[in-house]
Amino acid sequence: MSDDKEKKQKKGKGKGEGSSHAPGVTGTSTTDAVPPRFIAKYQKEVTPALTKQFNYKNPMQVPRLSKIVVNMGLGQAVANPKLIDAALEEIKALTGQKPVVTRSKKAIASFKLRAGIPIGVMVTLRKGNMWEFLDRLVTFALPRVRDFRGVSRRGFDGKGNYTLGLKEQIIFPEINYDRIDVIKGLNISIVTTARTDEEGRALLQHLGMPFRAA
Repeated sequence: MSDDKEKKQKKGKGKGEGSSHAPGVTGTSTTDAVPPRFIAKYQKEVTPALTKQFNYKNPMQVPRLSKIVVNMGLGQAVANPKLIDAALEEIKALTGQKPVVTRSKKAIASFKLRAGIPIGVMVTLRKGNMWEFLDRLVTFALPRVRDFRGVSRRGFDGKGNYTLGLKEQIIFPEINYDRIDVIKGLNISIVTTARTDEEGRALLQHLGMPFRAA
């Protein structure tokens, strides 16, 4: 066999391997030893359950996660810019990804706010980081909320996407309580491919999101 033929065979072989993910589901790279736990949960449990519940005919119809956006608004940072640095460290700790600073788009004299002033931090999670974060949110963080009775069903936007507001960042075990100067709230937006809120709610519910009883 010539060197050229051998190279072509090796190249073609690499394309077909390592594609065991369900349609639209991406996880860690091939160098990662263990993919996120929730990817396997989605493939083995959630996809069959949703297919049966909504009678999907095509696997591509099954709703899936697209991205998760974690946002921490910090109006107090106008008077105390150090809050931004602390928030950057905290969001990175609980998401495993470097966030970006959000800035005011226009000046508001009554709030002493100038255009371009840092007023928060945010991060957009996809692929493996998205699945890992959702797992930690559902499994560890939400059960630590004081007097927790489930999350609201009203956070959907009419298109299957869900936004959850949390009052305290300290419910995440990754946050070192002894280093916290200010309790900060955050919003978590879960974007899905669902066409309706009913489908989006079912997707998250099968993934373990603890919705309150209607």
